[in-house]
Amino acid sequence: MKLIEDIVTVPAPDCEIRTAVIRPAGDGAWPGLLLYTDIFQLTESSLRSARRLAAEGFTVVVPEIYPRGPLAGVALEFDDAGKQAGLDGAHATTTAQFDSDRVAVLDHMQGRADVTTLFAAGFCIGGHLAFRAAFDERVAATVCFYPTGLQNGALGADADAGSLERAADIHGRLMIVFGSQDPHVPAGARLQVIAGLYAAGLDDVELHLYQGGEHAFMRDIGARHDPALSDLAYASAASFLRGR
Repeated sequence: MKLIEDIVTVPAPDCEIRTAVIRPAGDGAWPGLLLYTDIFQLTESSLRSARRLAAEGFTVVVPEIYPRGPLAGVALEFDDAGKQAGLDGAHATTTAQFDSDRVAVLDHMQGRADVTTLFAAGFCIGGHLAFRAAFDERVAATVCFYPTGLQNGALGADADAGSLERAADIHGRLMIVFGSQDPHVPAGARLQVIAGLYAAGLDDVELHLYQGGEHAFMRDIGARHDPALSDLAYASAASFLRGR
């Protein structure tokens, strides 16, 4: 499928958010997917993920997660310095700022002529942000790829954002993808997440645990990438979002 790519600026209350928009070519409208990156922001790897999902028939909207300060406009390298910069950017961003940015981007999506239904997805910290996006009643379905910090609430500058405790606020459909060998979301953490979801009444969540999957196994750079598992996860996510 041919795609069209643009960079737009989304206004938020205290900043402007550089955002990639990737959609099928043509004059139609498609379901809109708010896609959160990992800590490295709008890297070519993240954009390839967005293109892959857009080719499934979505208008994919990918905002920078650090639109304030020195990382605004920066795609980080996949090295130690880039990792540290990404972690520093997270630690400098509060849950309130992440939430404010989410509202701004969803408002932008809702106003686009090429967007119909609103969905959300994200990787790593972006998986946690996608989980919080599901609190918005406009979001019909959400996919969280190996979300970090859900089990203990850790998100950015906040030791406990209380995300899992708000699971009952999710009224759309929810799918979560885990890797069995993910040290950031080990078995005990996965159990905490699932127990929290079930306790909140979300006992029909779609759960995928991929045997041998490491953290960031869907990032197509580095030794942790697993192409076969990535294919399964992308196909399952697209099918889930479409409602089968």
